[in-house]
Amino acid sequence: MKRIFSGVQPTGNLHLGNYLGAIRNWVRLQSEFECIFCIVDMHAITLWQDPKELTRNTREVTAGMLAAGVDASKHIVFNQSTVPAHAQLAWIFNCVARMGWLNRMTQFKDKAGKHKENASVGLFAYPNLMSADILAYRATHVPVGEDQKQHLELARDTAQKFNNDFGVEFFPQPEPLIFGAAARIMSLRDGTKKMSKSDESDYSRINMTDDADTIALKIRKAKTDLEPLPATLDGLEGRPEASNLLGIYAALSDMEKADVAARFAGRQFSEFKKDLVDLAVSVLGPINAEMKRLMDDPAHIDSVLRSGAERADAIARPIIAEVYDIVGFLKP
Repeated sequence: MKRIFSGVQPTGNLHLGNYLGAIRNWVRLQSEFECIFCIVDMHAITLWQDPKELTRNTREVTAGMLAAGVDASKHIVFNQSTVPAHAQLAWIFNCVARMGWLNRMTQFKDKAGKHKENASVGLFAYPNLMSADILAYRATHVPVGEDQKQHLELARDTAQKFNNDFGVEFFPQPEPLIFGAAARIMSLRDGTKKMSKSDESDYSRINMTDDADTIALKIRKAKTDLEPLPATLDGLEGRPEASNLLGIYAALSDMEKADVAARFAGRQFSEFKKDLVDLAVSVLGPINAEMKRLMDDPAHIDSVLRSGAERADAIARPIIAEVYDIVGFLKP
């Protein structure tokens, strides 16, 4: 059985990069895998979160996933903190993984910055929680971006060390699923930077909550250059904003980027942006409308998460029971 685990942080402002780089791929994987999708609220609090915002963002991210086509009736959608196995296995992995492994994690260095001595222990150790997220369900595959490959390698190393330490073949070696063309959507204001919810300018990203007028305005204001669109990808060299907009069009239309370049060769950006607006609104408009409908019914979102947590716990609980037996913990 092929089982996917994937998680998303509830930090609000889901944007086009999240949709094209992750959520849309999750929707497409549902026909091939048993899918467990998790809103990782325990990861979120490794950095300070306003409690009310955390609650709202958890519901918003869930609404975005459901609106985009994640089927919570056939697959599992839940928030991490409601299933005890994540914390239970994370502590065991804290005692299996090595400090040297965590010291090599580049994302901790990026998030902690120059003041790593003031960072929380949770921020330092959260890759072990990520390993627990995956292995508590003995997932066989994990969709990852390039920036998450290091964490999956840690999960594989931790699984192997646990198996070796206790002389068992219990945890699998989860395999990465890496999606290429649509995985990196860049800022609309700076084509050299990844589209991010933390960017100060809301014009740098298209949010999944943006209506048609807002999407149109942001695309019209997107940074471009003075040259017409090239006929080949070679003509995009040194033109990051042009490359980004063509990449967005390609991802939204399920076309190859080279074919988009050929279609719009020689045209000015003003003309191309009109077509991009029409395409973006046609894809994102229905998602935006469904998200708004769901956000107006928080009780329904909460019921989806509760049901998902019950089903996730039913998978994880016997796995944790076996882990406890392997480690030598007495049963309660």
